[in-house]
Amino acid sequence: GVVTMSTINFPPARVGDKIEDVDTPALILDLDTFEHNISELKRTLKDAPHVKVRSHAKAHKCPAIALLQIQSGAVGVCCQKVSEAEALAQAGIRDVFVSNEVVGKNKLRRLCALNRLGTTISIAVDSKYNIDELLAVAEEMNSHINVLVEVDVGGNRCGAPPQDAADLVSYLVSKSAKHLSFKGLHCYHGGNQHIRSQSDRQHAVEAVCQKVQLVLDDLSKRNLPKPEVITGAGTGTYPFEVASGLYNEIQPGSYIFMDVDYGRNHIQPDDRFASFKQSLYVLSTVMSDWRSQGRVVVDAGIKAFALDSGVPVLYDYKGLNSTVVEGIEYVPAGDEHGKLMSRGADAKTVESLHPGAKFTLAPDHCDPTVNLYDFIVAVRNGRVEAVWPISARGPGT
Repeated sequence: GVVTMSTINFPPARVGDKIEDVDTPALILDLDTFEHNISELKRTLKDAPHVKVRSHAKAHKCPAIALLQIQSGAVGVCCQKVSEAEALAQAGIRDVFVSNEVVGKNKLRRLCALNRLGTTISIAVDSKYNIDELLAVAEEMNSHINVLVEVDVGGNRCGAPPQDAADLVSYLVSKSAKHLSFKGLHCYHGGNQHIRSQSDRQHAVEAVCQKVQLVLDDLSKRNLPKPEVITGAGTGTYPFEVASGLYNEIQPGSYIFMDVDYGRNHIQPDDRFASFKQSLYVLSTVMSDWRSQGRVVVDAGIKAFALDSGVPVLYDYKGLNSTVVEGIEYVPAGDEHGKLMSRGADAKTVESLHPGAKFTLAPDHCDPTVNLYDFIVAVRNGRVEAVWPISARGPGT
């Protein structure tokens, strides 16, 4: 038989609580900064009305945030997993693009079933196998799915090689009828988002656009349908894709939160580029005081942060005016423990690191850090304004 268990995940805070009363470790979102970031994205797109925003929900996995993004002008959301699409559609999101290949009829049945909620579903494919399996399930479920051919634009991950993409579009068009429709091209390069030099990022996107243009030229030569949508780009590169004139949809995700790794990117002052600020933090408590030995221990260990690209950084949390605390290094110290080590911190900072003191740490990589939590605690002016479930979190099926 199947053993079932009931798990109750208690929220770390209630609306109206002071931030210092929030249980830790907790994921904290500064609402003023979050709203600033949404406004900044819109500002940088004011001269490109033909470019639509499809926010990438894998950054937050939170239907409440997705709904706010759509209220702010996004045409819909992207996600990477069927389980994410289910959580979003069940919360009322009516346009979801799974910007990933989905393999397996059980997964595809779940995806097609979302049509019954009134949600328009799109999906990426990069092989005839994907198309055939999707068509069989869509026919079985009497569903309609929009399909985008993913092009490998240099990431060497998923995607058809540019020289083969037209063949795949031709095959898809031959299968498109009641249940599948050719929607466009998915042309995203994740690695480019974190190229540090702005000029190097621009050159990398130019190379991507050459590959996109190759596909468009092949489609034209073969009298195949023109893509309705060319989608891609991310927080680190979208101004360059927009400037290319090829893309009419972008997929930024991290822009609402930012993280330490994105902070390493160099951005020159220019109206084309947004001044995104750190809005997402992990709130942690000093649990053991060894300042005499140059350290304190906090209750946020490797269960509290994704450490794939680096360690979190201590911030002096002041809403939009938050700043990095100099002279303190976070060192992982186990599943439930982290150490704040003094590396020349001033006396005032060291004095503040007393037992019970709470501090905010900016994660190095926001997306997988969010995936470790059940709730986002949304804060404004030092008080909890909302507690949002992260209902699409998990490994993703």
